[in-house]
Amino acid sequence: MGDVLHALPAVSALRATLPGCQIGWAIEPQWTALLRANSAAADTPRGPLMPVIDRLHIVPAKRWARRPLAFETLRSIRAVRRELRGQHYDLAIDLQGAIRSAWIGRMAHTPRLVGEQSPREPLARSLFSERVATTGVHVIEQAREVVEQALQKTRGALPDCAPDLPCDPAAEQWVNAWLTERGIRQFVLMNPGAGWGAKCWPIDRYAEVAQQIVAAGRTVVVNAGPKEAPLAETLCRHAGPRTFVMSGSLDALIASTRRAALFIGGDTGPLHLAAALRIPVVGIYGPTDPARNGPWGTRATVLRHPQSRRDHSRRSQPEAGLLTITPATVVAAATSLLAAKAQETR
Repeated sequence: MGDVLHALPAVSALRATLPGCQIGWAIEPQWTALLRANSAAADTPRGPLMPVIDRLHIVPAKRWARRPLAFETLRSIRAVRRELRGQHYDLAIDLQGAIRSAWIGRMAHTPRLVGEQSPREPLARSLFSERVATTGVHVIEQAREVVEQALQKTRGALPDCAPDLPCDPAAEQWVNAWLTERGIRQFVLMNPGAGWGAKCWPIDRYAEVAQQIVAAGRTVVVNAGPKEAPLAETLCRHAGPRTFVMSGSLDALIASTRRAALFIGGDTGPLHLAAALRIPVVGIYGPTDPARNGPWGTRATVLRHPQSRRDHSRRSQPEAGLLTITPATVVAAATSLLAAKAQETR
């Protein structure tokens, strides 16, 4: 999810620069709602339901990896390759920097495949026909540089564009009804889950923050991903009244995030979604570096211990520096951002 959201500003800028070009995007099936509303048909033209791209290519690469030699896998790979080559793209750009994404770029059989000089997975570099030496620190800056050089433009030529996300009428209606049923107007959105344990701030601390936000007269909505419902329910049980768990489709998460007054969470997809939608963010960071993966394009306060080190090991226990962040610090950051937002609306 984060990789798609980090690439989207550069692709939105590409769309603004070349409004008539045909843009396709190869994506894992679970993230398609970030580019095309779930209620949209496969042949939906570009518009509110699919604002940036012209064609979505569903690539179940993770499923392929689980059964690489199965007949169904080989048949699916052939079908995707045939679909990609059938579009006769002039250029492929890999903004993920992984061996898998670079290989999918090669499947399109384009005259040019452009990626970073120093991609996330070094072996991916050998698959690129052109390599861009990026200087930006944040992954969004790096993606922008790759697209600029792929277009053979001078650096800084692309406009600064906010990422365009689909607006699904069905999801908007569902979220409106969900909020109305519970009498919720303004709310703070929390996301206690994260990709792995080392990034997870303890749930009892999230509950303490929620208690203090509710005590100040606000409502807390807790996002629960497919495997995070027990975590979210634990938070709400400890936090008490005026805290609610919302679980639903990715379209519903987009719609609910649009309505949030503030987002609180760690380095995970929903945080980057909030930033993309220009919602103020309190980021609680540990082993990942906010200079590279922090909230981008919105007012944000990132909390991280100065001795925390960048470490993408999938450790199960919270990183030591993460545990030095107190609920009081998070509440103070949230209060400041909410006050700043209220001042803006006056």
